[in-house]
Amino acid sequence: MKKLLIAIAFMATAAVAMAQGTVTFSNKDSGTTPPIDAPIFNVDGTTPLSGSGFLAQLYFAPAGSTASTVFTAAPGSALIFRTGTRAGYTDNTVDLNRVLTGIAAGAAADIQIRAWDASKGSTYEAALAAGGAVGKSPTLAGVITGGSGTPASLPTSLVGLQGFKLNVPEPTTIALGLLGAGALFLRRRK
Repeated sequence: MKKLLIAIAFMATAAVAMAQGTVTFSNKDSGTTPPIDAPIFNVDGTTPLSGSGFLAQLYFAPAGSTASTVFTAAPGSALIFRTGTRAGYTDNTVDLNRVLTGIAAGAAADIQIRAWDASKGSTYEAALAAGGAVGKSPTLAGVITGGSGTPASLPTSLVGLQGFKLNVPEPTTIALGLLGAGALFLRRRK
């Protein structure tokens, strides 16, 4: 009996040690204190994103990360936007809980929401590479994730999240430089 109790205690400890942090992916929640109200707008800054023509995804990084390249898309589908009077807010009729792979339950993480024009790609990175309208929220730093304890705590809400607007990225200096080098090469060949 003693061995059985030790085995059960060991398995419970291992399960807690392997738990991943969780958050609720929503940019509108009136049930939190303070309420979350972070609409996302198109490039004009006044038209809220609406319908399946735009997508949003939750990105995360270990707390204190400084380079935006370390942010990773959380597992789970990108969300479409609500329509009508609720435009600007992600669709909350699907499972909004996201597991932050590699972030321990109860540990801190830096969070961003990224949104993009779905006609330019199925991911933020694809839309960015295609020159589509993309945007990201200011980083919500040091979010203490849910999922810790026994029973596991609820996923953490993104209190403090700020709204943002999409932008159309400008060509990079490197791309312009390559274009210029190509033009010089063609001119030299003539």
